[in-house]
Amino acid sequence: MTIFLGFLAGVIAFVVIRLLIGCLYTVRPDQRAVVTSFGAVQRLQEKAAAPPLSDDEMERYHYPQVRVIGPGGPYFKYPWQRVHKVSVATQAVDLSWDPTKAQSTIEAVTKDNLTTGVNGQIRYRVSENNLYPYLFGVTSPLEHVMGYFVSVLRERIANFVDPKGQSLLADAELAAEGESGLQTSAVELSEGVSINDLRKNLPLLNQYMEEQCRSTMGRYGIELDAALITEIDPPREVDRALSAINSTRNQVAADISTARADSEQQITMSARAVEIATNNAQAEVAPLRELAKTLTTIKTEGGSDCLKSYLRNLRVPLYQRADRIVQVANQNKRNGGSV
Repeated sequence: MTIFLGFLAGVIAFVVIRLLIGCLYTVRPDQRAVVTSFGAVQRLQEKAAAPPLSDDEMERYHYPQVRVIGPGGPYFKYPWQRVHKVSVATQAVDLSWDPTKAQSTIEAVTKDNLTTGVNGQIRYRVSENNLYPYLFGVTSPLEHVMGYFVSVLRERIANFVDPKGQSLLADAELAAEGESGLQTSAVELSEGVSINDLRKNLPLLNQYMEEQCRSTMGRYGIELDAALITEIDPPREVDRALSAINSTRNQVAADISTARADSEQQITMSARAVEIATNNAQAEVAPLRELAKTLTTIKTEGGSDCLKSYLRNLRVPLYQRADRIVQVANQNKRNGGSV
């Protein structure tokens, strides 16, 4: 009897200690915890800031706020309660991650019907204020987020147009070329192949994806931190063709730049030559204009006699420097007039 009572006491002590140890838990600094009782979570009355969702999405993804346990411990829970711990640290996952299949890249079709591979990463973290959709809204939140991200990415790639496509040339240059009948060729040169446009505008594409995926916080409780699309690789045959196209386009652009530089140089040299000729002409005309003003002033103030005297005195230095003077009789002389 004593042995049986001792055994029973030992079993009871073991169960009590086991339950007490199982009812204590801690939460790491990078974790948050939610406690459920028989599967029911403790909801809060206060409401957090509304997530960036449309009116239709607000009705579909209307989730309550739950009591979140912060880092620390040990905390106590009842045996019928369950602790759900979630890491809120920023994590990274490849775009090709898919738990249902193995793949090394994401395929997408561009605007000009070219199949290309897209690689990169997204950084995300679990939203502390939206733990209910993450824990209880869907079975695999990250899988839903990746599917949503890839769908938006494929739609964007299929409709992407370079915003700078037709602004490579200045408006004034386009107008001038339009007058000469070359505007069409200029616009054609400014339009690029969709894959090239995507490669040139990766930061713009990443920014668009971040803006479009802000709703994942309200949908699935995951906040997108950054989208890092790093590679857009078409098939080898297409890549070789694109390389040839790019080489040709670069050569055409270089020839156009060289022709423009030469024309600008010729225009500058012509303008300089015209300026020099104008200055020389003005330098030759200036003394004559001054002499005309002087003669006009003399005649106005002194009359014709004064002007004749001035001209006679002005000829004296010329006579001194002349080696020979030729005097020609005019028609009046022949007819008996004065010399």
